[in-house]
Amino acid sequence: MQRRNVILGLCVAAATLAAPFASGIAHAEDAYPNKPIRLIVPFPPGGTTDIVGRLFADKLGKELGQTVVVENRGGAGGSIGSAFVASSAPDGYTLGIATVSTHGINPAIYPNLPFDAEKDFTAISNLAAVPNIMTVNPKVPAKTMADFVKLAKSEPGKLTYASAGNGSVSHMMGELFKMASGTNIMHVPYRGVGPALNDALAGQVDVMYDNLPSSLPTLQSGRLVALAVASPKRVAALPDVPTFAEAGLPAVNDASWFGLVGPAKLPKPVVDKLNAAVKKVSAESDVVSRLAGMGATPAANSPAEFKAQIDAEIAKNKRVAKEANVKID
Repeated sequence: MQRRNVILGLCVAAATLAAPFASGIAHAEDAYPNKPIRLIVPFPPGGTTDIVGRLFADKLGKELGQTVVVENRGGAGGSIGSAFVASSAPDGYTLGIATVSTHGINPAIYPNLPFDAEKDFTAISNLAAVPNIMTVNPKVPAKTMADFVKLAKSEPGKLTYASAGNGSVSHMMGELFKMASGTNIMHVPYRGVGPALNDALAGQVDVMYDNLPSSLPTLQSGRLVALAVASPKRVAALPDVPTFAEAGLPAVNDASWFGLVGPAKLPKPVVDKLNAAVKKVSAESDVVSRLAGMGATPAANSPAEFKAQIDAEIAKNKRVAKEANVKID
């Protein structure tokens, strides 16, 4: 009995000591954020990821009442910045932008990433969806998807497609297209979108896979011909261009996305507050119009939905990488 009383006394004392600590944690979460937030963009300034990150950083800062400071940490296809987020304290003051590259393709093609994209992050919300597009040089004697697939099947290995580099979004999209359409098109990797686009315009390569924003001017001027867009619905700027789903290739119809993540084990109250803020600013008319100006649309969703989206992207790219033998050491 005496031993039992001692144990009970120790438990009560421990609970009494722990209560203020637990209360302090709860209070800190309730008061979040009470200092500036750092948003890691894992690519250099000027690209789509940076543009989306800065747009939401500004808006979220106003909504949360604290400055959201953008910090570009580029390198290794976005892996350096993503690793920094994964290793940060899970307190909500270091967040990151996740993309199809960092949280979909890289886990599928790099065997030694310094993070686990499925376990080392807390999904908060998707932010924006950007359609991808398949274009051909006007000299290609096919102006519809059906005609192109027929042409490609009649001349296996003769047609070529340009990508922004091995392991890029455009590379994986090209390989997925080949799998879905049953065609054989030769991959020609470049060091970035610019050089790839230049050679597509010059007719040095037949096909180009790209994010819509960088290719849109060439389509509007008629220098390239669009066959299909990867988007849930047709793009307002290209109303006559079908989606891949409409063209009979639903497996290729996934748009690129840019979302918000934090380190693993981010407290739920913090996640909920950030998610609510994202949804609120995503509905603002100027956010919608600024995204539309770059061919993008708001894509806010729940943490669970965004986590499922990341997992599905990884699984899809692992299938493509395995079948196409895409691997980068």
